[in-house]
Amino acid sequence: QVQLVESGGGLVQPGGSLRLSCVASARFISTRTMGWYRQVPGKQRDLVASISSSGSTNYADSVMGRFTISRDNAKVTVYLQMNNLKPEDTAVYYCTAGAQRYWGQGTQVTVSS
Repeated sequence: QVQLVESGGGLVQPGGSLRLSCVASARFISTRTMGWYRQVPGKQRDLVASISSSGSTNYADSVMGRFTISRDNAKVTVYLQMNNLKPEDTAVYYCTAGAQRYWGQGTQVTVSS
């Protein structure tokens, strides 16, 4: 059973930054696309960003230019650097891998003054 463990969420003021991390328990995940989704209560889970095993990236329009996804295949870890955070970025952020076959437990990000 593959486990994805997220960390790095928290409370930040508008304009601030956070860095999320997600480490996978199985090494083969380093050959799979990894990504981040987010969800607010009552709404569907939406893609934030994804990164292929070779480093190709994809971003939601709402985070383009503010968020950066990266990965370290040796550590089987994916990161999400979030800058210039806005209140509308408040959500539970989920790590995923393997075409959304595997999911983390989620980490709360709250942007508020």
